[in-house]
Amino acid sequence: LPFYSELEDKFNTNFDKIFLTKKVFKSIEDQNNWFGAIDKYNISKYLDDQLDHAKYQGIISQFGFGNVKQTGRVDTKELVKTYRLFLKKEKKIIFETFDYNQIKFSENIINYKTFSANRVVFSEGFGLKQNPFFNYLPLTGVKGETIIIYAPDVLIDFQIKSSVFVLPLGNNYFKIGATFNRFDKTSTPTKEGKQELIDKLSKVVDVPYKIIEHTAGVRPTVKDRRPLLGNHPIHKNLFVLNGLGTRGVMIAPTMAKQLYNYIENKEMLDEEVDIKRFI
Repeated sequence: LPFYSELEDKFNTNFDKIFLTKKVFKSIEDQNNWFGAIDKYNISKYLDDQLDHAKYQGIISQFGFGNVKQTGRVDTKELVKTYRLFLKKEKKIIFETFDYNQIKFSENIINYKTFSANRVVFSEGFGLKQNPFFNYLPLTGVKGETIIIYAPDVLIDFQIKSSVFVLPLGNNYFKIGATFNRFDKTSTPTKEGKQELIDKLSKVVDVPYKIIEHTAGVRPTVKDRRPLLGNHPIHKNLFVLNGLGTRGVMIAPTMAKQLYNYIENKEMLDEEVDIKRFI
C-alpha cells in the first residue's frame, strides 16, 4: 500500500481504489466455513462476523453475503500508461522487441547493440519462455480470460466474489473474471472462455447486460507458487524478476525491492523465491 501511495503522490493521481468485497454464500455450510476461518486464522480485521442478508438489485443471493474488508483494485492499465509517459519524457525507455542474440558478454560488461550495462534484469512475464538464459525455469503459465459488461440494472458499488468476480468500474460497467486454463498458452480470447464466464455469471447476476470487451492473458505462474528472483548460474550479471502469478500487484513492490537489495547491497534473497532452488 505505501508503494502505490507514493506513486499516487508522485503523479498526483489515483491508482489504488479501495472498496468493499462481498462474498456470496452458496449454502449454510459456506457460512459456517466463514466463521471457522475467522476463529481459526485470526483474520477478523479482514472478515466481518456480521453477515449481510440485504437484497441488492441484479444480484442473486439466497444465503446472503460475507463482507471482506480492506480490499480494492490497483488500476494497472492507468499506472503503466502514466509511468511509461514519465519514462518517455525522461528518455529512459525504448519500445522495441528485445533480441537475445544481440547480447555480448565482455568481462563484467554486457553489450547490447549500442548500449553497455553492468547488469540486465529480465521482467518479461510469460515471455520468459522465449528467453534462452532463463527458460530452464519452471514457469508454467495459466491463461485467464475476462469480459467487461454494461449492466444498468446492477446497482452495486462493491465487488461481488462468487464463482466469478463482479468488479465495478463505474457508470454501470463491470469486469467479470476469470477463467483458469492450464493448456492454452496464448493471449487470444476464446469462445469457450467467453461462454464459461457467461455461464458462471448467470448464477450471480439475474438482469440483462451487454458484453463490451473480451480479453485474455497468461499469468506467469510457477509450479511451487513462488516468484522467480536471482541471477543466472553462469552469467552472474543477468537477473530475473518473474513468476508473480495471480498476485503480482500485491507482491511486486516487495519482490522488486528484495531483488534490488540483492543486486546493490549484497543482501541474501529469501530461499523461497531464489531461483537457486531449481538448479
